[in-house]
Amino acid sequence: MRSRLIYCVLPLILLSGCKKSDSAQEASAAKPTPSTNAAPAPAAPPASATVAQDAAATEAGAKMAAADWALKQEEIKSDPNGEWAIQATASSTYNDAQGMAGYSANQATGAPNVDKYADDGAAWTSKTPDGGIEWLDLKYPKPVYATEVRVRESCGSGAVIKVEVFDEKGGAHAIWQGNDPTKDLNYLMAKFPKTAFKTDRVKVTLATNVVGGWNEIDAVQLVGTDQP
Repeated sequence: MRSRLIYCVLPLILLSGCKKSDSAQEASAAKPTPSTNAAPAPAAPPASATVAQDAAATEAGAKMAAADWALKQEEIKSDPNGEWAIQATASSTYNDAQGMAGYSANQATGAPNVDKYADDGAAWTSKTPDGGIEWLDLKYPKPVYATEVRVRESCGSGAVIKVEVFDEKGGAHAIWQGNDPTKDLNYLMAKFPKTAFKTDRVKVTLATNVVGGWNEIDAVQLVGTDQP
């Protein structure tokens, strides 16, 4: 167990139901005579019924979104053109972790194994939070002509600033850089034109001061083919 303050910002999701308002109808200027047998206006549904309907619609929408998310995660895991890292090094690790110890660079190898957005030793994180530039360098089993890198962020998401791949001679090529839009437990999907060279190495650079607390990476997938 680590004795440190865990900074993992859990998102607050505000869900609001749809509100519908009807324009008021002006009353007739003529007052009906006592002999007029006007049909009573239909009773408006109880406010509680409307609230229940809105809540049910919100819940159904949330379930559909969760199902879509799960299907997308499974699609990525089973992508026949995707491969997961087999070795990794990093600029630093929490508690100077080495080998397969919790929070070590090698915790970012293999398929994703962090199941919820939270601080987890099954992911890599740097020695200190908010320190600035940190990096994770990953090696893959098969060189490919690459078309995409998928970085699965599992805590403090949104701090990645650059993704690079390396050619056969060790030259670095930046294939993505900018403002990381990743939120919660999800992937930064860095797509790019197919490389003219084969690569089996990816480097992910973070600015850990961009998102407060520890920034953790669960896994990084390299996508590509044997053919140029």
